[in-house]
Amino acid sequence: MHHVDEQEMLALVGHRFPGGTRTIEHWENWLLTDCTGAGQPPEDLVHPVALFHVPIQGAGTSIAELFALGQVEGVAAVGLDSYDWEYFQPLRENIEYRFDGGVIEVERCHSDTGQVYDRFVFSIELSDSTGAPVARITNHWRLRR
Repeated sequence: MHHVDEQEMLALVGHRFPGGTRTIEHWENWLLTDCTGAGQPPEDLVHPVALFHVPIQGAGTSIAELFALGQVEGVAAVGLDSYDWEYFQPLRENIEYRFDGGVIEVERCHSDTGQVYDRFVFSIELSDSTGAPVARITNHWRLRR
């Protein structure tokens, strides 16, 4: 792995994603739910598994772009420390949501074995057409150096 400058990484705090809007269609919700092996949610509720990828797409970025931002190549260099999903109201199909977010925390760390890694935390907020909060995801990644 190549050397990644600590100051470059710390400077990412405050980086904003382009933002945007996205709708979760019924077919997409059905397929995502089916992949989990769970029963379909009642009415037009969206299965929580959608929060793994929908906010990232809705905020105008991608996993590949997040890897590039964090200067890592491939999934082997990224660990998922934790993710926090907060719901302020139910997430529903066929509603256009607004997505805004960015990098909120970066910290250079050393494991007990001396391995260097960066804690890379980003958050994306979902809101409805009135601007009311619907959900927020906060992902804590470990970028191995």
